[in-house]
Amino acid sequence: MPRTRAEELAGRIAEMDRSDLIALLRTIKCPFRMDFTDEFLSAVSLERLRHIVLAACLRGQPARPRRR
Repeated sequence: MPRTRAEELAGRIAEMDRSDLIALLRTIKCPFRMDFTDEFLSAVSLERLRHIVLAACLRGQPARPRRR
């Protein structure tokens, strides 16, 4: 069964480390304001950060995550 765009995006995000996730989050153009402090992004769990990035990507227009 072919993977959906969202599943492919989730797979790429799952492989990213914290610094890559934060860099991607900073490039997303969302229809809503995102105002995360550096302190919050460095302290939040990696699982929650991935969730935030995925949600923002699905709602916004992200730059494509880089493959390793």
